[in-house]
Amino acid sequence: MLILRWLLFPFSIVYWLIVSIRNELYTKRIIRSNSPSIPSICIGNLSVGGTGKSPMTNYLIQLLKSEQKVIVLSRGYGRGTSGFLLVNESNSSQDVGDEPLAYKLEHNESISVAVAENRWKGIEALAPFSPKSVLLLDDAHQHRSIRPGFTVLLSTYDSPFYSDFVLPTGNLREGRAGANRADIIVITKCPNEITEEQKDAVTKKLTKYQKKIFFSKINYGALAPISKSVVKDIEKVLIVSGIANPLAMLNYLSAIYTTDHINFSDHHEFSQKDIEIIHKKFDTFANKNTIIVTTHKDFMRLKNVLSEIQLENYPWYILPMTVSIENENEFNQLIRNYVRKI
Repeated sequence: MLILRWLLFPFSIVYWLIVSIRNELYTKRIIRSNSPSIPSICIGNLSVGGTGKSPMTNYLIQLLKSEQKVIVLSRGYGRGTSGFLLVNESNSSQDVGDEPLAYKLEHNESISVAVAENRWKGIEALAPFSPKSVLLLDDAHQHRSIRPGFTVLLSTYDSPFYSDFVLPTGNLREGRAGANRADIIVITKCPNEITEEQKDAVTKKLTKYQKKIFFSKINYGALAPISKSVVKDIEKVLIVSGIANPLAMLNYLSAIYTTDHINFSDHHEFSQKDIEIIHKKFDTFANKNTIIVTTHKDFMRLKNVLSEIQLENYPWYILPMTVSIENENEFNQLIRNYVRKI
């Protein structure tokens, strides 16, 4: 696979040139971009996925929703609909996508969530905005038709953008210079015991971008049952994932339990056949202290096909996930100061 990627290197050069020209046209205002009339925060990355945008978006929702009217605007990747839709609790992931539905179900009426593949048309559909509204633009760094007021750029500790290359040879959606449009850079999914020397090495690589750097890690909560079948003394876990990068989850659970893993592609639309494969695997792997674990985002798609009988007979659990940020008070103050000054 690696050899094939490097054989495609000439295509990466062409892709990089096209994207760079497009970005330059936006930067020089030859192609117009628009700024929302309310505070707007873009949560984005340079790579194709797996940097932790969902937990970061949830972090910002939690930070802001007590003081502001939070509106989340997403593309709604993987949905079977098109155009602008306001997300409500009765929607399915097929209607609005898994991440927007997860935001809405977690925060309910305390936030508004909308999806639109054309982000500016989505913003126009949401207007007029109520006083003290703040707009969170989920995965919008490459949507140059919008000029957000503040951009949080995410990059993982294990696969930082400064060591990567553009598609198809690498995993970047645009060149590394795209980091210049960010206001701050957050290095995500850091090891729990990250040293000062390791952080200094990363910071040194990012010096040229002249951005404030924060380090964050994923925290996992207690396993939460989503079925009527509950196991008291868990020993074995069958992990079911359909996310871009499940490695952190696998490492966490494997350090505690005996594990096996069924991996699907990112945003995989689960079918009844998939459920049968999962349960068959569980039957061969399980003892009385075995459960099936998935992510909250994956469950938004799994629940479309999991029947009540299946949830009664098989112990399905969710592994809750949050993000913690080093120098959290400084990070929070930067966000609040931006929102309050508009």
